[in-house]
Amino acid sequence: MTPAVLALQKAQADFKLHQYEHAPDAPSYGLEAAEKLGVNAHRVFKTLVAETDKGELLVAIIPVDEKLNLKCLAKAAACKKADMAKPDKVQRSSGYVLGGVSPIGQKRPLVTFIHSSAQELASMYVSGGRRGLEIELAPDVLVKATGARFANLL
Repeated sequence: MTPAVLALQKAQADFKLHQYEHAPDAPSYGLEAAEKLGVNAHRVFKTLVAETDKGELLVAIIPVDEKLNLKCLAKAAACKKADMAKPDKVQRSSGYVLGGVSPIGQKRPLVTFIHSSAQELASMYVSGGRRGLEIELAPDVLVKATGARFANLL
């Protein structure tokens, strides 16, 4: 099991695992997950890692069919500027490979923001910590597992 699944089990959180066969040539990991699981893309969220102008890493969790607005993330984090973190930094800080970065169970917990649209959902999907594995859980369970805050990130 992945660190994300183990963390949720340890916390006795309510969640469901969904697996699918990942296609290595898929142009978008998140959209592939939505399609293969037969779920609306607004319910499947991707985990992005950004870096502030002060070198702090942040996690942004947004629907897979949307694009992160870095200015909105910077505002939520009360910093001047944020840019996408370099892939090697993401993998080192999270312990996960790209395309399988889960917001849960990261090696180094980071300040985390979830796009506010998640609050309207009964359940949402996030990466389970590897390509082809998704975790379905309620937004409040994700908040509890990550210490996240809701913010407008689009």
